Amino acid sequence: MHRITGKAGGDSLIEMSPTDSFSDDMNGYDQRASSRTGSQGPSVSPPDVCVETCESLNTSLVCLDSSDLSDCIQYRSQPSEQISALFGLSRKRSLFLKYRSRIDKQQQSKDSVFFRDGVRRIDFVLSYVDDKDDERKQEKRRVYESNLVKVGLELETEDKSESEDGKTYFVKIHASWEVLATYANVLKIKVPFKVADTQDNSREIPMNWLSTPFRLPKDIMHPEPDYFTAPFNKEKSDFFLIEDKDTFFPPSTRNRIVYYILSRCSYIREECGDADKKGIKRLLNNGTYTSAFPLHDSRYWTKSKDANCESERYTLYKHWARFLCFFKEQPLDLVRKYYGEKIGIYFAWLGFYTEMLLFAAVVGTLCFIYGFLTYDNNEWSKEICSEQIGGNIVMCPLCDKKCGFWKLNTTCNSSWQSHLFDNVATVFFAIFMGIWVTLFLEFWKRRQARLEYEWDLFDFEEEQQQLQLRPEYETKCNDRKLNPITKEMEPYLPITSKCARSCLSGATVLLWISLIIACIIGVIAYRLAVYAAFASIMKDSPTNKLEVVGPYITPQLATSVTASCINFVIIMILNLMYEKVAIWITDMEIPKTHVEYENKLTVKMFLFQFVNYYSSCFYVAFFKGKFVGYPGDYAYMFGKWSKLRNEECDPGGCLIELTTQLVIVMTGKQVWGNIQEALLPWLMNWWGSRKARKHPESLYSRWEQDHDLQGFGQLGLFDEYLEMVIQFGFITLFVASFPLAPLLALINNVIEVRVDAWKLTTQFRRPVAAKAHSIGAWQEILNGIAVFSVVTNAFIVAFTSDMIPRLVYMYAYQPDGEMNMKGYINNSLSVFNISAIPPENSPENGENPSWFNDSITTCRYRDYRYPPGHEKQYSHTMQFWHILAAKLAFIIIMEHVVFMVKYFVAWLIPDVPADVRARIKRERYLVQKNLHDYEVEKLKIQLSQQGNHECAAGSLRVDSLSALRSQSMRFDSSVSSDHNLTCEVATFV
Repeated sequence: MHRITGKAGGDSLIEMSPTDSFSDDMNGYDQRASSRTGSQGPSVSPPDVCVETCESLNTSLVCLDSSDLSDCIQYRSQPSEQISALFGLSRKRSLFLKYRSRIDKQQQSKDSVFFRDGVRRIDFVLSYVDDKDDERKQEKRRVYESNLVKVGLELETEDKSESEDGKTYFVKIHASWEVLATYANVLKIKVPFKVADTQDNSREIPMNWLSTPFRLPKDIMHPEPDYFTAPFNKEKSDFFLIEDKDTFFPPSTRNRIVYYILSRCSYIREECGDADKKGIKRLLNNGTYTSAFPLHDSRYWTKSKDANCESERYTLYKHWARFLCFFKEQPLDLVRKYYGEKIGIYFAWLGFYTEMLLFAAVVGTLCFIYGFLTYDNNEWSKEICSEQIGGNIVMCPLCDKKCGFWKLNTTCNSSWQSHLFDNVATVFFAIFMGIWVTLFLEFWKRRQARLEYEWDLFDFEEEQQQLQLRPEYETKCNDRKLNPITKEMEPYLPITSKCARSCLSGATVLLWISLIIACIIGVIAYRLAVYAAFASIMKDSPTNKLEVVGPYITPQLATSVTASCINFVIIMILNLMYEKVAIWITDMEIPKTHVEYENKLTVKMFLFQFVNYYSSCFYVAFFKGKFVGYPGDYAYMFGKWSKLRNEECDPGGCLIELTTQLVIVMTGKQVWGNIQEALLPWLMNWWGSRKARKHPESLYSRWEQDHDLQGFGQLGLFDEYLEMVIQFGFITLFVASFPLAPLLALINNVIEVRVDAWKLTTQFRRPVAAKAHSIGAWQEILNGIAVFSVVTNAFIVAFTSDMIPRLVYMYAYQPDGEMNMKGYINNSLSVFNISAIPPENSPENGENPSWFNDSITTCRYRDYRYPPGHEKQYSHTMQFWHILAAKLAFIIIMEHVVFMVKYFVAWLIPDVPADVRARIKRERYLVQKNLHDYEVEKLKIQLSQQGNHECAAGSLRVDSLSALRSQSMRFDSSVSSDHNLTCEVATFV
C-alpha cells in the first residue's frame, strides 16, 4: 500500500491498494498508451497521482495549475481503515478526472484535430463501446482496422479510460498523401492546375454600392482564388498547383475519400471468401461501431488555439449561423468548402427561393393594400350592412332544428373582411403567381448552372455514388447473378419478390392516404355537427356584447377556427406516424442504391404530405357550399338519417374561410417546424453533454465534443427539402385566396435559413461531404406543383371567389344598365316560402330571434333559382347557367394565357448563362492545351537526358516522334491553332 497526499493538503491521507480497480487502470496506462496503433509520439509514463480529501480538492487543483506536478507528489504510509470512509464511487471519479488532467498537462490540448504528434490530421473518427461478451464484434473490429491499415490509413486509438463516460473507445483515422492521391485519382476529384484568367461578369451589378450593407467580406464569400481545374492524376502530380501536400486536399475532400475507403473495406478475413461483408454502414447497423464521423475543426464560439487549424466552423457561425446575420448574404463557397456540395446546393436553393419570394411578397402586399384602399367602394358589402337592404332581408336557417332565421346584415363584418382578399387584384395576383413560379424555376436553373461551374460539377457523374449498393441490399438479397459490366457475382432481388414488395408498399401508402381522407371526413362531420351547437349557444352569448370583437365572433368563425385547429393537430400526429411507416415500407422494398432509396422515400412522403396538408384546403375551396341544395330539399353528407346537412357559404363567399384555413395550417406548420428543428436538438445535446461541459477545454476532447452532438444522417436534408416544398405548395396552389401567403413564407424563410445554419453548425456532427449537382427529384416535384397551381388558382377565382358572378351581373344583369354593383345582393339571393319548409328543417321553438313573427312569409338563400309560383319554381335560372359558362370560359382562358406565358418565358430564358457556357469551353480548352504542353515538355526533358546514348537515342527518337504525333493529332482535333507548336517540337526532335 502507498500513502498518497496532495501538496496543498498534506495532512489528508488516503490508502490505495494495488488491487483496486483504479490502481489497475493507472498501472495499465503505459501499456495501453504504447499499444495504440499509429502513435509515433514519445511514450508517456503515468505520473504519480496526487490525491486529497474533498476538503482539499479545490486547493489541490490550484496546486496543479500553479506548480510543477513533481513538487506536488509525496508518498507516505497510512492505515487502511480510512479507505471505506473516504473512497466511494464519486471519489474514484474525481480521482480519475484529476489523473487525466495531470497527464494532459504534459501533452497537447485534447481540443485538437491532430494526432498526438500534432502533425497528422484526424480525417475521421470511429467510436465503439467494448462488449467483452461479444467476441464476434471484437473480431470484426480487429480485422476491419487491420484492413484499414493495409490500405494505407493510419490509426490512433483513445482508450476508454480517457473518455468522458469511461466506456467509449475512439479510433482516429488519418489518410496520408499517398492514400489521398491514389483515391483522388480513382474518384476523379478535380483539383486546380491554373489560376483562372476570366472574370465573372454576373457579379458586376449596376449601383452595387446599394447592396454594401448586405455583403460579407470577400475573404469570407470567396475563401479561395478561382482556379481552372482538372481531374487529379497521380502520375502527373507536378502538373497541378501543389504547394503543400498536407493542405492540398481540403478537409471535406479528405473525409470524403476516407469515407469512400471505410465504405468498401472488408471486416472479415480474406480466407473466409465472403466479399460482401464490408463497409462501415453495416458495422454501424450491427452495433460493431456506435458512430463514425469527421471532426469539426474548432468550437463554434471561439477559434482553435492551434495555428494550423482553419477554424472555419467558427467563421461560419460568426458570419452565417447567427440570427443577427439574417440580412446578410450567405457565404456559399465557404459552406461548400466545409460541408460539401450537397449541403451547399440546398442552402443556395433555399437562399434563392427566399430572394424570389421577396418579389411575390411585395406584389401580394400591394394587392392586399388595394383591397384595403377600395374598402369604401365595396358596393355589395354596403348593401349587406345597410339597414334598409341587409337589415330587411330575412335569411333561411343554416342548419336544422337549432338554427333560426337571421338577417343578412349580421354577416356585415365577414363581408368586409372577404373584400380584402376577394377583389379585382385577386385575378391579377393569380396570373402573376403563375408567371412568378416559372421565373423562379427558370432562374434557379441558371443559378444552378453557375454553381455547377464554380463548384466543378458541370461534368460530374453521379453514377460513381449511385452504383454503390446499400448494405441492407447486400444483406437481405441471398441470390446472386453475374454483373455484365464488372463480370462479378453480385446480389440481386428476384422480380417476383420485387413485385410483391412493391404491391405491398403501394397498398400501405393507399391505406394511409385513405386514413387521411377518413380523418378529413371526420373533421367535416365535426364542422356540420358543431355548427348547430355554436349557433344555438352563441345567439345569447355574452361575447356578442363586446364592442370590439363581439361582431366578429360568429358561429361560422368559431366552427372554422376550431375545425382548422383540430385538422392541424391531426396533420401533425399523422405526420409523426407516417414518417416511420414510410421508412419501414421503403426499407421493406430493399432499394438497391442510396439514390433509389431517397427517390422512393421522396415519392411516398410527398404524396402523403400532399394529401395530408392540402386536403382540408381543397374541401373548403372546391366542395363547401357547392352541393347544398335548397330549403325543402337540402343535401346531407351521409343521407338524411345522419342529420349532417352540407355546409353553406356566407353571402360574402367561402373565400374568407379558405383564407382562415390556409393561415392556420401554414403558419402553424412553420412555427411548429422551427421550434422542433431548433429546440429538440439543443435539448438533446444539452442533456447528453451536461457533465462534460464542466471539464476544461484541454480535457474535453474534440472527438468527444462531436460525439455528444446529434448525428446528421443520410436523409438529413430530406426533411428540410420536404418542409420547403410543402410551403411552396401553399403559396402557389392557394395563393389566390390569400395574397399575404408569400409574405408569411418570406418571413419564415429568413428565419429558416439561419435556424438551419445554426443547428448544422452548432448542434450536429460534421456530415460527410457529398457531391450533388442539383436538388435532385425535388426539381421535378416543383415543376409539377407549378403546373398544377395554375389550374387550382383558376378554379379558386372561378368557383370559390365571387368575382365571376359579380362581373356577369355588372355586364349582363344590372337593371339600370350601368357599370356598377347596385342591386347585386338582391339579385344573388333566391326566395323560398317559409310555409314550404319541412318540419325536420324548421327551427325549434325558442330558436328564432325576437323580431321574427308570422308576418314574415318568405326567406332568402344563396343561389340562382326561380321564385315560388313560377312555372319552374326552385329550378336554376338562366343566370345560373350564364355564370357557370363564364366560370368555365375564365378557367380555359386563364389556363391557356398563363401556360403560354410560362412556356414562352421558359423558352426565352436559357438554362445555362452564356458567360458560363463560354467559361466551361474555355476551361476544357485550357485543360487540353496545358496537358498537351505538359506532355511535350516532359518528352523534351527525356530526349535531352538521353541524347548522349546514341543507340538508345535512335530507338527513343522513333518512339518519341510517334508519341509526339499522337499528342499533336489529339490536340489538333480540339484546337486547330496548335500546328506551329507541333512543328517546333518535331524540328527539335
